[in-house]
Amino acid sequence: MVTEPDIPLHFRSARELADAIRAGETGSHALTRLFLDRIERGSALRAFTHVAGERAEALAEAADCLLAAGIVLGPLHGVPVAVKDSLAWKGTPLSGGSLARADCISDRTSAVVRRLIASGMVVLGKTSMTEFAFGLSGQNPTCGTARNPWDALNDRAPGGSSSGSGVAVAAGLAPIAIGGDTGGSVRAPALMNHLVGYKPSSGLISRAGCLPLSSTLDVLGPIARTVEDADIMTAVLTGPDFDDPVTLTPRPTSATPETRMLAVLAEEARPLPINAEAADHWRLALERIDGAGWALETWSPPGIFDFERLGRDNSTILAFEAYQHYGALARDRTTPLWSIIRKRIRAGADIGRTDYEAALERRRAVRTRFAREIAPVAGLLMPGSDQSARMLDPEDERHAGLGAFLRPANFLGAATIALPTSRDAEGMPLGLQVLAPHGRDASLLAVAAGLERALGSGRPVPDLGPWGLG
Repeated sequence: MVTEPDIPLHFRSARELADAIRAGETGSHALTRLFLDRIERGSALRAFTHVAGERAEALAEAADCLLAAGIVLGPLHGVPVAVKDSLAWKGTPLSGGSLARADCISDRTSAVVRRLIASGMVVLGKTSMTEFAFGLSGQNPTCGTARNPWDALNDRAPGGSSSGSGVAVAAGLAPIAIGGDTGGSVRAPALMNHLVGYKPSSGLISRAGCLPLSSTLDVLGPIARTVEDADIMTAVLTGPDFDDPVTLTPRPTSATPETRMLAVLAEEARPLPINAEAADHWRLALERIDGAGWALETWSPPGIFDFERLGRDNSTILAFEAYQHYGALARDRTTPLWSIIRKRIRAGADIGRTDYEAALERRRAVRTRFAREIAPVAGLLMPGSDQSARMLDPEDERHAGLGAFLRPANFLGAATIALPTSRDAEGMPLGLQVLAPHGRDASLLAVAAGLERALGSGRPVPDLGPWGLG
């Protein structure tokens, strides 16, 4: 891979940094110090809840020593990474974005953090998130909302729930980060920050040691600068784990079609209308994809795929299971919870087991049908949201469109990737998503790499001068 010489290290991709380390252009410790310095200077972005400076430097020194001895532990050996504050790392805080867990210190290390360290990567620290991962705007008024770096004047949505992970990568505080996606929580911050967000099929990446929200829907995945980085990181993290039985179940072996045909969700099938500017950018993205030699075919799905209903059903499962985990906290009025999160958790008490099990049964049916419907094509294209990041609102209702567009993929169990396409007149990022049936991760990533080239959106970065970051 050829890297433009004028791209500073902190804005290079994880793969480019791995190449730079191996070529001797930089060392892991020097690189880690660079990012730790940027995290400190960019503290106003509130991307991190815990910075593990000493640990990170120790890991970086070990990576440099191993490399000097000719030992490379993985494809991203020596590269720094940030992880969401829902992932346990022994001896560090595990707040889950909530004051209710402010004093919680991990007594074990999650499977993801173990794999990152075992592959030679350097964990910089924990990133901020929506409280208990229950929201897509990224808002967290009790512990502090990460700031969307694309607008230094206004408090715009950073995307959640993996808000700090998205902000950290966008602002050059980390080259790659790990988030969670239960209803769009990796893809939302990617879309809001001109990044790539990948939700793998369930069972690829172990969730052991991660604070749960919904055991049925929880998936972990990377937020990255490029599809290649997301692909490499997924490979690093993939593998069976006895502590997460889902990783031990056989994955479907659906055939990958030899085609450049992509389905495009029909406008009338969208869960919500998209605003006029987003619609213009969507049409431009489709023109670029078509011009790059992809064949686009409008998909008007049968009634079983009511995308508005799919999102509501996903919310039913999520809320029911979230209440099992956090209902006691929400019922206790002395527990320090944001009122909006308390309300969302308590809403799960109103969902009966019959309705919950009916939603699970519909999910099994639509997953099977979706695999059959999309089998002939390389993937399904649809908008990522109805609009770009808007200003945050106290009731957290202004970004409801994120859930409407992102949650259907979780309900379908689809492997899904969010790709940046362009920026609107206010300079805020816009993007799309590509869905493929569960288990078709490898082919989806290959398709996404091709679409990334076709879209030609480049790798622009926000003006970070106002944040104290040149």
